[in-house]
Amino acid sequence: MRDATRRERKALIVGGGIAGPAAAMALRRAGIEAVVYEAYAGGADAAGAFLTFASNGMDALRAIDAHRLVLSAGFPTPRMSIQSGTGKHLGDVPNGGALPDGTVSQTLKRADLYRALRDEAVRRGVRVEYGKRLLDAGVTPDGGVVARFEDGTEAEGDLLLGADGIHSRTRRVIDPSAPGTRYIPVLNIGGYASGMRVRAEPGTFRMVFGKRAFFGYAVHPSGEVWWFANPPRADEPTGAELAAIGTEGWREMLTNLFADDATPAAEIVQATPGKLAGWATHDLPSVPTWHRGPMIVIGDAAHATAPSSGQGASMAVEDAVVLARCLRDLPDTGQAFAAYERLRRGRVERIVAHGARTSNSKAAGPVGRALRDLMLPMILKRVAGGGSLAWMHDHHIDWDEKVAA
Repeated sequence: MRDATRRERKALIVGGGIAGPAAAMALRRAGIEAVVYEAYAGGADAAGAFLTFASNGMDALRAIDAHRLVLSAGFPTPRMSIQSGTGKHLGDVPNGGALPDGTVSQTLKRADLYRALRDEAVRRGVRVEYGKRLLDAGVTPDGGVVARFEDGTEAEGDLLLGADGIHSRTRRVIDPSAPGTRYIPVLNIGGYASGMRVRAEPGTFRMVFGKRAFFGYAVHPSGEVWWFANPPRADEPTGAELAAIGTEGWREMLTNLFADDATPAAEIVQATPGKLAGWATHDLPSVPTWHRGPMIVIGDAAHATAPSSGQGASMAVEDAVVLARCLRDLPDTGQAFAAYERLRRGRVERIVAHGARTSNSKAAGPVGRALRDLMLPMILKRVAGGGSLAWMHDHHIDWDEKVAA
């Protein structure tokens, strides 16, 4: 067997999005060498629109002294104001919690978060290799792992972390019968509108349960309006179908969906320059097998949640920090992976379920909408008290606490 206890262990990390660089930094802090293998030739800098990074994710980044990256790239959005398509105010709720020092949830472009985490990981000594799409992986005779990439190259290490997203190849390598993604019946699209003024308090996302679609927006400190929309779609579209809609098709669709709502949604869409492109919403509710031998999946590769949860990025960073602690304190990889799963599975699957419920409420029919708008003020009042979602936002990871087997 490979004796990794007498030398620095080496981790191969597949994926350079959020979970990968965060895991690399956490592992280095735990005394484990890490190399990131990114599928894209130039990184995933152009991927995605924007996201909200919750306070519990900020707390996890603080454990590896990387929270300032998000603070410098984003803007605070600690509140949500909810209304119906008729303009009725349904309630105000916190958009995440607040850390003891006052740090709150931050909204930033996904590409900026990717770039900041990757650049900081490199600054700390992590090597990132590009154009390395995983083809297969296997256990070596001495108990290590070898990763084989589509370009014909290989890499060897002591363990392999699959941080390769919702369509993870690593997940299939670990378990060929692993479940695929689940379609949630709403589409996602967003953009950045300029040259217009809308009613929105600083730090507040306005969320609108429109008559025919959901819409959310916040005003960046620059005055730009950051927005997203969730058109309902019962049947799952193909990528080709979505691409065929085109910018003007999306603009017309959204303008029509929001035309009868008492909100500025239609005007915001019309004031958005450049290309518009939407995508389908998926999650990954329960993956039975997270690890096999020296290989494990983390982040979206193990438990992708719908964007409406506001927790995808935060869960990825929490995973990275917890796994590093487990590997630091339990030199036996199997014990470390088992401890990690024990600490994470219940929490992440609960958050995936929460995100699915929220997304499904956006696709309600006429009767469902009426019931939702009737019940929401009472529900939101309870949420506003802070207690009902404290389990999600107040989660704290103590880096110095020792992990028991």
